Amino acid sequence: MRRIQERVLGTSKTGISNTTSDIWLLGARYKISQDDSSGNADATNALAAFHRDFSSRILITYRKGFDMIEDSKLTSDVNWGCMLRSSQMLVAQALLFHRLGRSWRKPVDKPLDRDYVEILHLFGDSEASAFSIHNLLQAGKAYGLAAGSWVGPYAMCRSWESLARSKREETNLEYQTLPMAAYVVSGCEDGERGGAPVLSIEDAARHCTEFSKGREDWTPILLLVPLVLGLDKINPRYIPSLQATFTFPQSLGILGGKPGASTYIVGVQDENAFYLDPHEVQPVVNFSRDDVEANTSSYHCDVVRHIPLDLIDPSLAIGFYCRDKDDFDDFCSLASKLADESNGAPLFTVANSYKSSKHDSSEVRDDDPLGVMTMNDAESCLNEDDWQLL
Repeated sequence: MRRIQERVLGTSKTGISNTTSDIWLLGARYKISQDDSSGNADATNALAAFHRDFSSRILITYRKGFDMIEDSKLTSDVNWGCMLRSSQMLVAQALLFHRLGRSWRKPVDKPLDRDYVEILHLFGDSEASAFSIHNLLQAGKAYGLAAGSWVGPYAMCRSWESLARSKREETNLEYQTLPMAAYVVSGCEDGERGGAPVLSIEDAARHCTEFSKGREDWTPILLLVPLVLGLDKINPRYIPSLQATFTFPQSLGILGGKPGASTYIVGVQDENAFYLDPHEVQPVVNFSRDDVEANTSSYHCDVVRHIPLDLIDPSLAIGFYCRDKDDFDDFCSLASKLADESNGAPLFTVANSYKSSKHDSSEVRDDDPLGVMTMNDAESCLNEDDWQLL
């Protein structure tokens, strides 16, 4: 199993470096620095707290032995499903934060939290589980998703938007499998080429209203921001901004990895990114949504792996979860400040509407050979030969 991971990502670097720099994990700060008054004790406690937090994040990997995916005859996603698995991890964290809070940690004893078990059940490997790989592929057909084929971050984000919409239509408002609006932040609606994606506050509000079927002005919201931050490699101008997103309380991390090998990046320390790796092959696990005695060990990882940020694929997607309007307003304030301090290279911008952002000249344009491209531009630059099927 480990040979598959090493083949796609190279030999893993594990553990924490000797640096005393702070670690940021999905909006949580762990102070590793030592001072004369506290000595080693505080740093040791911070590392232990970080490890417990990291191992509490939900891991979703390749599985084998699940029900055949439609007519494909495939009963495993080995060598092609890593982007789907990475995206499942990101959405699973959003559900954890929504239902159990950011401070939740995986249980040591049983019975398990019922909400926790229900969340894992949603990502089971059968059509009966709302967010299974089977249902993701079905929802993403319009964006090129197919069993056995690799997919990029933009198509993955749109597929989640489509799946969330279809599940919302199937159930009543009181029980939503994804109890939040889903908004993919991409290029301007008029198709203008180049420039950073625009998060439109009006558009976010519209998604919330549609999610609540007109009953509420605002609801919890999942924000997905697909980006292309260069051609063959990430433009180093964007790395400080990528690092800063992990300090946001709303952070859900990044879908990214080496070219053609997606991982779920959950934290940073200096120039290193900590990630959960979907490239381990595990047998399928099936348990009911109320099985509080279930064995959930395959959904967590105690091994901390890291990769230099400048080595990750420039095609990636960032996720954020905002619990309510105040949380969203705080996110917009943080994101606007980050864009203002980006020296003309924002990851994305925030505006009341698309029209109000149309003449913003601070964004990197498409004449910058390593600048932000809209996803439509990026996809026109790529073809199947640019991606390994992993």
